[in-house]
Amino acid sequence: MTEDARIGDVLGWTFQDGVYELTLDQAPCNEIGARMLEALEGFLDSITPNLDSAHALIIRSALRSGFCAGADLRALYRGLQEAESASGRRQLAQFIDRIHAVMDRLDTLPLVTVGVINGICFGGGLELALTCDILIAEKSARFAFPELRLGIVPGFGGIPRLKREVGNAVVRDLLLTGRSVNARKAQAVGLVSQLVPVGEGLTAARALAKQAAKFDPTARVAAKRFIKPLPRAELHEEKRLFLELASRPTLMEALKRFVESEDVRPYLP
Repeated sequence: MTEDARIGDVLGWTFQDGVYELTLDQAPCNEIGARMLEALEGFLDSITPNLDSAHALIIRSALRSGFCAGADLRALYRGLQEAESASGRRQLAQFIDRIHAVMDRLDTLPLVTVGVINGICFGGGLELALTCDILIAEKSARFAFPELRLGIVPGFGGIPRLKREVGNAVVRDLLLTGRSVNARKAQAVGLVSQLVPVGEGLTAARALAKQAAKFDPTARVAAKRFIKPLPRAELHEEKRLFLELASRPTLMEALKRFVESEDVRPYLP
């Protein structure tokens, strides 16, 4: 059975031979704001009744600019600017609760989830990638957590998930320097499983998904649950810390500089 669907101009997906392929497609670089969040929620709601007939999910970008540049900072700035202080904080807390729920659902899907990373994979984009079981990086990929320049920490669950995948020294390096690392470095520290030439990520992911279909589904789900536990307590603490830091005027000042920047790609570290 082959199935395909689309949610506006944000994302689309196909289903064939037990594999879902989710394609992010929102210019300029798949920023995660209200529209992307709603689309991801819609995708998950659509596939949940049919998970027994699937064994893998591939997440990729249709854009040459990259996988995802992170949170939609312009929308965040407008939202905080237009709302009263207390109201703005409540709206931000609600958004963070929803994005955590989406990330947790992706993280714990009873499927083998494969992220295909090209170009920019920063901030919230890296947090989305970290929900995947396996990451395949094209040689153009670059990874970063630049949130400290805004006066905040990653808020979509990135720190606990990165700590789950790599050594704490790597976490400190990425978080405290804000610098980006290339695909080769990401593979060397264990963040990325496969490194492939530009344009070959989807082919590699499809091969991996085909391999995953060979094994008993009950054993696959049990193994995933055992080797990839959800760090719930740390996720809750990260959310609390993010909202505490985001309540300071430092965030609005940094967002204002970002919005007013004339840099073509101001999200680059």
